[in-house]
Amino acid sequence: MRTSPQIDSHIIPSTLRDRIAFGFVKMLRFFADRFFAKRYGHRAVVLETVAAVPGMVGGLWQHLSALRHIRDDQGWIKILLDEAENERMHLMTFVEIAQPSRLERFIIMLTQIIFYNFYFLLYLLSPATAHRVVGYFEEEAVISYTQYLVEIDAGRQENVRAPQIAIEYWQLPQNARLRDVVLAIRADEAEHRDVNHGFADKLLTRQSGNNIIVD
Repeated sequence: MRTSPQIDSHIIPSTLRDRIAFGFVKMLRFFADRFFAKRYGHRAVVLETVAAVPGMVGGLWQHLSALRHIRDDQGWIKILLDEAENERMHLMTFVEIAQPSRLERFIIMLTQIIFYNFYFLLYLLSPATAHRVVGYFEEEAVISYTQYLVEIDAGRQENVRAPQIAIEYWQLPQNARLRDVVLAIRADEAEHRDVNHGFADKLLTRQSGNNIIVD
């Protein structure tokens, strides 16, 4: 049985690379807040298409690294690919809820192209920093979904019926509502946050020796 991760959690930046990662994520948060304001459904559509990229990129690099060094990946490939799939399901769910316009779909495509190339290069240069970026990105996602819940509970966001795709994926009751979906997604993001911060810590402390995780 999967244990529920702690919702409120923050890794205080302690190194230069951590501060760079944290500052980069905060910059993205600033622009997202200005562009989307309280349109949480539309914000989620764009941000989830970005969130689905790191797991796939990291899984690819872990796979290639394991092949190159003829070693076991210690389970990282499956974890990262599962993360990518999970984030994709977040996106598919919010597409059903928010019904993005053609302009927003274009923004989704453009954002994904830009972020994929950026993250691919970052993972190539510094996997630890790449995972730290995702950890902080997921911290912000947890905050955003908590704010979304506040808006739903206050009646400022309609607590619509949960899409069938979400009901089947998270095995929710057939009468589940948007609030139930947001709770499930927030728990996913908290788990991704802890996993990626953990990966970053391991990479920073295991850069030497025979048991290194990635190059």
